[in-house]
Amino acid sequence: MKTLFLIRHAKSSRDDPTLTDKDRPLTERGVRDASRLGQELAKRVAKPDLILSSPARRALATAETVARKLDYKRKDIVIEDRLYAATPDELLAVVHELDDNAKSVMLFAHNPELTELAHRLSGKTPRMATCAVAEFEFDIKSWSNVGVQKRASYTLHNPKDS
Repeated sequence: MKTLFLIRHAKSSRDDPTLTDKDRPLTERGVRDASRLGQELAKRVAKPDLILSSPARRALATAETVARKLDYKRKDIVIEDRLYAATPDELLAVVHELDDNAKSVMLFAHNPELTELAHRLSGKTPRMATCAVAEFEFDIKSWSNVGVQKRASYTLHNPKDS
């Protein structure tokens, strides 16, 4: 079994027009939502084997906040440049390259790419609000089989639903 968590970054600020898109920080609500998501995940899932994050400030801050609640060390978060401004195909390529020893992986990235990848994997179109997580379980031995076999079911959590 492999478990993949597709997590959209928390709410980010657009208040400072001098910042590049990649440098936008989380809002206060974003920090609260990321902390709440981390607490919820800590209650129901084991610590992931791997956390991957887009290099965008808002995605990495979300990953760090969630990781802290999961007792996952910040230094172990892998910043993957290909998760920023990626296509669904590029996101899937990152998943296909994961080490098969990892059973549970959290991927922090952006929309609309995450929604499109979730749709490709499940055949359904989730509403991935900021700080939403789509949790997929695959009955496979290799990450290279994600999206190749039958459609996967998933559990979706949106922060506004809790």
